[in-house]
Amino acid sequence: MGNLIQKLAKNLQKYLLIYSLIAIFSGLVLGINFRVQNKSLMSDIATALVFLMIYPMMINLNISRFPLFLKKPKAILLSLIYNFVITPLISILMIHFFINDPNLAVGFLLVMLIPGSSMSIGYTGLAGGSLEVATIALGINFILIPVLLPIFMHIMSSSYHVAIPIWVLIKTILLVLILPMILGDLTRRAILKRSGEKKFIEIKPFLSTITMVSMLLIVALIFFMKADLLIKKWQILILLSLVTLIYILVMLAIITWIDKRAGLSYKEHMGIAFLSTGKNNGTAIAIAMLAFNPMVAIPAATLPLFQIIFLIMYLHFSEKIKNYFGEKKG
Repeated sequence: MGNLIQKLAKNLQKYLLIYSLIAIFSGLVLGINFRVQNKSLMSDIATALVFLMIYPMMINLNISRFPLFLKKPKAILLSLIYNFVITPLISILMIHFFINDPNLAVGFLLVMLIPGSSMSIGYTGLAGGSLEVATIALGINFILIPVLLPIFMHIMSSSYHVAIPIWVLIKTILLVLILPMILGDLTRRAILKRSGEKKFIEIKPFLSTITMVSMLLIVALIFFMKADLLIKKWQILILLSLVTLIYILVMLAIITWIDKRAGLSYKEHMGIAFLSTGKNNGTAIAIAMLAFNPMVAIPAATLPLFQIIFLIMYLHFSEKIKNYFGEKKG
């Protein structure tokens, strides 16, 4: 059973792009042929899927490692600057030039402000980057999201005259992030105390599988609920693909250039590059679905398609990047 779960987890990670496309297509087909009759039921299903997606992620989050940040602060501080200074500035510029729809604008900024794709540490490992830096940076960035996200979204509402339910957003963050974080940490400690580290490592693929399957089901649900609108306004998906392409290319170029001049090693650079470019679409979807509406969740639901492609392409050039950082191949 354990081997089967491990194979399933690896398969989902390897072919996440294909499964995401299947989820989107399935949602659109079902949405065109079957009308949403009970919106309250859809909301309850979304809430249940959100919990199933976020809770396992939080079990994997090891808060006790955070003090290790003091050993290599430069790389982690740079990741905070990338995610909470440079990314918001680029996102606001892109919204100004490309996105007119208020719901899409809110959704795009929302997903941009939640760093750390589900595969960021996996990409780091494949690139030979520092897993220690990647893990600590991911945790510290993630822990700051509940504090900084409401502030940025409030600025967004003031600047663009978009009605953002800040208190609803805060309550959703408490429900989606803080509560699962507490429960996840307690669960992690209980598993380690009762069964030990070896058993915990064995169940990690199971936790990842639950998260990825739940995310795919939510993506399908989003497109099911908004199928008619997206078929009529298919240009929205093309626009989002273009904006995502520009963002990822610009961010990867900026991060690589700054890290080189800041004196980071190749391993440290790869420890924060994927975290600082890839976004945690699952968390963004969860917040959008519970605090806003499915239309706000569209950017978060479509971003994985393009994010996966370009992060894998960056991974493909890892040897050239290693040379750029002045390190030998191998």
